[in-house]
Amino acid sequence: MSISANGKLIATATKELWLRWAETKSCWQDAKSDEFERKYLLELQSSVDRAVTVFDALDKLASKVRSDCE
Repeated sequence: MSISANGKLIATATKELWLRWAETKSCWQDAKSDEFERKYLLELQSSVDRAVTVFDALDKLASKVRSDCE
């Protein structure tokens, strides 16, 4: 599995988490729910978005290193 594929796997898992959160949020609608989303889920999404970009860059770099060493 390539490095960028791992990034895509993390992104997919995060999307699934958001789907589950939407289900949960339909039953949990208060200030703590909003706080949880802002404090944890939005921060997680931001971190995953940045990480996926890094995974892609690392994949390209690893491919270049492999190519240069052959």
